[in-house]
Amino acid sequence: MSPSRSLDEDIQQHYARPDLGTAILAALANAGKDVTNLTPEDLAPVDEFHIRGRQATLELARAVGLDAAKHVLDVGSGIGGLSRCIAREFGCRVTGVDLTNEYCRVATMLAERVSLSHLVSYRHGNALNLPFPDGSFDVVWTQHVAMNIPDKATLYREMYRVLKAGGALAIYDILAGHAGSVLFPVPWARLPETSFLVTPNQLRQLLEDTGFAIASWKDMTPAAREWFANLARTIQQSGLPPLGFHMLLGPEFQAMAQNQRRNLEEGRIVLAQVIGRK
Repeated sequence: MSPSRSLDEDIQQHYARPDLGTAILAALANAGKDVTNLTPEDLAPVDEFHIRGRQATLELARAVGLDAAKHVLDVGSGIGGLSRCIAREFGCRVTGVDLTNEYCRVATMLAERVSLSHLVSYRHGNALNLPFPDGSFDVVWTQHVAMNIPDKATLYREMYRVLKAGGALAIYDILAGHAGSVLFPVPWARLPETSFLVTPNQLRQLLEDTGFAIASWKDMTPAAREWFANLARTIQQSGLPPLGFHMLLGPEFQAMAQNQRRNLEEGRIVLAQVIGRK
């Protein structure tokens, strides 16, 4: 990390590209989609910026018991894919917050294009200082976000603070494995200086110290390995699709994906689905 820049600036630089919304719409048009009348399915290849995509989102939603009565805070909402998915599937209201302002702008634009603006909204903000009052949400949700945040104690305290009493924390995150250092670059970091993984035991301790009761914990690593193997075969056979994660990460995506697969296969990282209760 450059000494002249903050960690937040380096993370935003990793994820942001100034023409992302235009690029997504152009790729959709090239794929034969009507960009004035899009569906969530049209956006699926780029929407779910995490391992196992929409399947993982729906599994987490069912595990935490989403329904139309819930108001969800999506911490690290990116371009809004999972928020649009759960709003459409379960009828819940979703507020997204993300450190990258360009992602918030693109998420808002895409929500309008798929006619979900009445259920989803996005705020530019920092997960360590959430811009919401205490007890605002029924569910706090985060997928593949904590890897970029060193101060996890403050992160989970903020999530706990904005949850209503009896509310739930839904986590789907990459954690440190037992088999050595992560190989870089990976989708969440080009260099070790912006990667902050904890082990499953450390995460459990952090959550319990914050006040959460662990309601469920599932190791999703085997499913993640299978998903990456299938992704690698698809790319090898057909090349990169016109719309996909490479649009968010640029020309290093293939190296990142290859390293991510090796990290999973070699036990350098693991994947967990966790539900905590306040």
